Amino acid sequence: MDYHNIKNWKFPEVDQTYTENDSILYALGIGFGQEPTNPQQLKYVYEKNMQTFPTMAVVLGYPGFWMKDPRAGVNWVKLVHGEQRLKIHRPLPTSGRMIGRGRITHVIDKGADKGALVLSERTLQDPEGNLYVTMNSTTFCRGDGGLSQSDEAPAALQATPDRAPDLVCELPTLPQAALIYRLCADNNPLHADLEVAANAGFPRPILHGLCTYGVAARAIVQAACNNDATRLTQMDTRFSSPVFPGETLICEMWREGTEAIRFRAKVKERDIMVLSHGYAGIKA
Repeated sequence: MDYHNIKNWKFPEVDQTYTENDSILYALGIGFGQEPTNPQQLKYVYEKNMQTFPTMAVVLGYPGFWMKDPRAGVNWVKLVHGEQRLKIHRPLPTSGRMIGRGRITHVIDKGADKGALVLSERTLQDPEGNLYVTMNSTTFCRGDGGLSQSDEAPAALQATPDRAPDLVCELPTLPQAALIYRLCADNNPLHADLEVAANAGFPRPILHGLCTYGVAARAIVQAACNNDATRLTQMDTRFSSPVFPGETLICEMWREGTEAIRFRAKVKERDIMVLSHGYAGIKA
């Protein structure tokens, strides 16, 4: 992997039209519909009085699995999603047209045997230029490192408080969640192919980090927003460990004033932290 090649990588604009069916598919992928008669779930998976869940933004305007391009020089089998940050400027419509614009903001060398971090930014705007979402993503390229140059890392996310959480919400993930979620945007075979997963060091395909992220957002909206997803304005977190489809997520939350939540999430079955250093902005 070459520093200058990655830092100056050019992303084409992604002009995407999505339908209500796309919004429903995303919601199904992060677990809505497990209680098909619950109106708080049905509003995301049924077109009557439908809403789009805000974290669907992460699959819109997606430039594709660009790190698999041989020109990138990245050992793509070894990469994992490190962090995700999301700022919601206005609610997404249930269907519409969004233009995604991306850029690389940082390339950080961890050392020849420690890999590298690639930080990217993507915005979503409608054709009239109205900004809906700003996203920042960190990819940990575990099989790369020892670069010719390195950027200074941005401010780190804060750890959660060292006390008992104020709120706890437990949600299961679907056994078939990765197979549904990959239809939304990220078709990395790591999430479906046993051989690719084994080559990456996993006993079986893992859940997309952004699917785990969406499930955690569901927990925050349910426990801290009175099931009103329009109150979620920001969601930042670090991916600590992968989740296997079908495992149960326990999301622990700490109130920080009236407009913020610190959070983390662990897998119930293995008692392993999978999301840490979480921050969610909440409209009062």
